[in-house]
Amino acid sequence: MPVPDALVPDALVAGPPPSGPLPSDGAVPPSRPRSGTGTHPLDNAVRAALLGPHAHLAERQGQVLRYPADVSPFIALPDHSDESVWRDVATLLGPGTVAVVTGVRSTPPPDWEVLMDGGGVQLVDEGVAAAPDAEAVPLGYADVPEMLDLVARTQPGPFLPRTVALGSYLGIRRGGRLVAMAGERLHPPGWTEISAVCTDAEHRGEGLATRLVHAVAAGIRARGETPFLHAAASNTNAIRLYESLGFRLRRDTNFLAVRVPGTPAG
Repeated sequence: MPVPDALVPDALVAGPPPSGPLPSDGAVPPSRPRSGTGTHPLDNAVRAALLGPHAHLAERQGQVLRYPADVSPFIALPDHSDESVWRDVATLLGPGTVAVVTGVRSTPPPDWEVLMDGGGVQLVDEGVAAAPDAEAVPLGYADVPEMLDLVARTQPGPFLPRTVALGSYLGIRRGGRLVAMAGERLHPPGWTEISAVCTDAEHRGEGLATRLVHAVAAGIRARGETPFLHAAASNTNAIRLYESLGFRLRRDTNFLAVRVPGTPAG
């Protein structure tokens, strides 16, 4: 059974990458750092965020943490999991629900349905030309209907009714209509992920996504933090674009979506 688009992490969404110029060369390095063991905040970024700056959003069962279901589909596992951890996942989420895991490798019990298991890359800011943008306006709860509509048209990844609780979002309007946006998602201590980067099809090629990434990065840097982001390992165009903006590969990562056995309540 396919996983709903609203649950698929940004890194694994098919379709065009954010608009912007691509460098003439830009092959993805054949050799990348492998996943870490949780000693760095970005090695298990979801857990670091939910134990840190996003602790006010955390829901917990035993060793497992999650965001509220209308904020983000991600759950946080410990660096090393066993059957008891997956029992905590089942208790926390409930039967028939979908759990999305990134940053750590863990094998679910055999009766759990694997909906997605794909590779990604994690990139960090090493020279992004961060700068505010006069046309970029803050977006909040009042803008959520328009943001959800833009996400539905562009499919950048999960954006839910309360995703704006994760951090700051900026948008660009044309004729009063929201045509591009980008914002903040995971927030491990000292780091903030740039996410939900998307541009309406009618305005691709205008560099709006690049401008918004720069503007969001400027806000992150102003807090004394460092921007980072994720991309699908297979999305070489997006990786080349982000590298051209000053992001550098930190490591490989993975995204796993599994369904808890059972029938959803109701």
